[in-house]
Amino acid sequence: MATVSFRQASRVYPGSDRAAVEKLDLEIADGEFMVLVGPSGCGKSTSLRMLAGLEEVNSGNIFIGDRDVTDLPPKDRDIAMVFQNYALYPHMTVADNMGFALKMQNVPKADRQSRVQEAARLLGLEDFLNRKPKALSGGQRQRVAMGRAIVRNPQVFLMDEPLSNLDAKLRVSTRTQIAALQRRLGVTTVYVTHDQTEAMTMGDRVAVLKDGILQQVDSPLDLYDTPVNLFVAGFIGSPAMNLLSGTRVEGGVQVGDYVVPVPREVLAKAGDDKTLTVGIRPENFSVSDTNEGIALDVALVEELGADSYVYGTLAGLSEDELVDAQQIIVRMEARMAPHKGDVMRLQSSNPHGVHVFSNSTELRLNAL
Repeated sequence: MATVSFRQASRVYPGSDRAAVEKLDLEIADGEFMVLVGPSGCGKSTSLRMLAGLEEVNSGNIFIGDRDVTDLPPKDRDIAMVFQNYALYPHMTVADNMGFALKMQNVPKADRQSRVQEAARLLGLEDFLNRKPKALSGGQRQRVAMGRAIVRNPQVFLMDEPLSNLDAKLRVSTRTQIAALQRRLGVTTVYVTHDQTEAMTMGDRVAVLKDGILQQVDSPLDLYDTPVNLFVAGFIGSPAMNLLSGTRVEGGVQVGDYVVPVPREVLAKAGDDKTLTVGIRPENFSVSDTNEGIALDVALVEELGADSYVYGTLAGLSEDELVDAQQIIVRMEARMAPHKGDVMRLQSSNPHGVHVFSNSTELRLNAL
């Protein structure tokens, strides 16, 4: 087992005028499950490939434990990688696929078989060891790819969107199995995904990247409760946080015809900003008992059984304004949900659930 450290690590692809990963500083603890998440092109897979030795590090360093592995070839880094496309040999059995790397390392046959059997037991593959990959489902093939990594007893597991080829139901069950297996093995794991729900449910900590720059690294709950900026606030959470631009006024931020209360000390951090963005999670809205609150024109009610999601826009907007209007999402009990076409007034049910962001710096002012 080992720690992993990115120290001002950068990667610039030939012909590009900007870094794919720029001065990444990230410390991953021994045995930690770290998830790198972000939209396509944010640098998460490049960061993983730099750690694996598959991409050159143009500046900075990468350490595994106390070893500087920046310039070491992949085979000398003591890592095992699980790819999106499984990368199994079609002519080999499951057992041969899992043990192939050990065979290349001249591990004795008895030891090799023992380690394959142990990995198969952990992954529920004991009945499939003599089958070829074409006879397996997508989920089973992914478990074989996991087994091939496990038998090597590496210091670090690297996983590059390993579940993206699976259907939605199988993704949910497989990510639970991977997280449980990682806890049992205690191997430091770096996991890349574009799916923020996957990131939130699997990671001990989550690192959010945008345009090659690390935005925030924190526990899933802290990312959700205290996003450092507008990007993290809008990216983390499903449905996403409601981000409503309004005018800075005495006592708060005016959104539509309602002033959302904001503490004076938070407004004081806004500098010269005349407009601010208020962020409220869908579950932090409550329906106002009075005529006070953000007025919402209900466009759609999505019934999900115990809960409903109400979608709408600020009431009173003209047709031209509706084109660019911010959609507002409210989570509420199904039996209390309004109907399409209704107008409802919303307030925050939790003062700590109102986030205020600077429109000039995009930083969360509550945290400054």
